[in-house]
Amino acid sequence: MQEESAPAGTESSGGVIAVTRALRLLEAFSLGESHLALAELSRRTGLHKTTVLRLARTLALSNFMVQREDGDWRLGPAAGWLGARYQAGFDVQNILEPSLRQLTLSTGESAAFYVREGSMRTCLVRVEGPQALRHHARMGEGLPLDRGSPGRVILAFSGEPGEIYEQIRQRGYHWSISERESGVSTVSAPVFGMHWRLMGAVCISGPASRLTASELQTLAPLVIATANRLSYELSGKPSPPVAERGNHWFTV
Repeated sequence: MQEESAPAGTESSGGVIAVTRALRLLEAFSLGESHLALAELSRRTGLHKTTVLRLARTLALSNFMVQREDGDWRLGPAAGWLGARYQAGFDVQNILEPSLRQLTLSTGESAAFYVREGSMRTCLVRVEGPQALRHHARMGEGLPLDRGSPGRVILAFSGEPGEIYEQIRQRGYHWSISERESGVSTVSAPVFGMHWRLMGAVCISGPASRLTASELQTLAPLVIATANRLSYELSGKPSPPVAERGNHWFTV
């Protein structure tokens, strides 16, 4: 019996080709980009210019895209409202805390998630470890980016130049002992969202007497696995972003 072919205009997966292409067009814009030329949209999506133009004009009818006077295209107000509706029903702490709690259980150490706030880093969510002797950190406290593994990871995957940051990008994680605070060890890995946007760094911390260099390296895969899982959940993708080596780590 001959296999039934997919209806015209649909993919083998069951998706509608035109919708898939339109979404690719919206996703072509990186964080901080206000507008893109037709040729650049064509290059990023891999679609012919005439196809891009037809899709852009269709999206413009519903205010998802707007054409500027110089011919470039930008995201329209409908795209902003869609993002606002998503954020209104999304509590990032509900994503972060269960993963950090699981990391604490698997490592026996305190776990935290740090984000960048200008030239500082801030602990957004923290789960204390079960050990009586543990490192304490205050949520919301501003800490330096260039001391301690969470800050170093944030700088590295934000594109900070320098040998140490290139090594972190190549390795995919970073550990430190007594770098910011004497007697404290940490190991951290980056967490990404949509379009390779760096969201922050997940970290475990504890006393250096327990978390030696060899122990930090042993626990690093657990931290990386948690970071990958969070990247998957925060990006809304069907699979975690797979980091590439070199500069592609932080290109968004």
